[in-house]
Amino acid sequence: MKCQTKLTLRTVGDCAIPVATLSLFRFDGFFDRLWVLGQMGAARLALRHENRVLFWKLCGSGTGHGFTPKPNWGVWAIMAVWPEEAIAHQAIAQSPVWARWRNRAVEDWTVFLRPVSARGSWAGVNPFLPDGEGAGDQTGPLAALTRASVRPSRVMRFWSRVPDIQAMIGSDPNVAFKIGIGEMPLLHQVTFSIWPDAEAMANFARGNSPHGRAIRAVRDGHWFAEELYARFRVCGTSGQWEGGDPLAHFHKEKDAA
Repeated sequence: MKCQTKLTLRTVGDCAIPVATLSLFRFDGFFDRLWVLGQMGAARLALRHENRVLFWKLCGSGTGHGFTPKPNWGVWAIMAVWPEEAIAHQAIAQSPVWARWRNRAVEDWTVFLRPVSARGSWAGVNPFLPDGEGAGDQTGPLAALTRASVRPSRVMRFWSRVPDIQAMIGSDPNVAFKIGIGEMPLLHQVTFSIWPDAEAMANFARGNSPHGRAIRAVRDGHWFAEELYARFRVCGTSGQWEGGDPLAHFHKEKDAA
């Protein structure tokens, strides 16, 4: 039976424009998974006529705790940027593309994000530039997104680093949520994770850890043809994932404050 999720925005804090959304969908069964594969073309055409969206990407997902070369055929994602929170909420609830995916999925979850910092580019543009107002506010929870286009000549070196990073992020008790998505296996990859605060996020990324060593190797070896690093305040969520809201404890803390 499909899970019909009511789209009710759960607010984590005050959130102003601009707003990005990451919507995840889980599909079960051969025909629904085959359907969403077809949506990689059909939804692309439909989104070109969605005049509310400023930027969008359709992505598959990887297995494990981050991006991997092994795809997860059951989980797919839509990354989008909207001019303001109200429009984002309305579009996620009413857009034909999101509605069709939601109706075929066994569960779906959307996280609403306000950019606080972003550097680099994704397909030649930086879609997550902060609006300046409150951009320095990095109170939690915070999300980190890394998107990279790996140079074909560096693919084997890059993927040799991934298992250590996956194991590290998977064992970190501070990470509240993590997933690897991407537009193209092996070459175009995105990691997305949510942390309780900036300190926990920084502790994972810095130092002589597998992640820190990998970052230094990337910079020294020019492994990426294009890269983007963005940080967001988590504004709220809708839907459910793995039977609940992965950030439910943050909502409870806010309600108790």
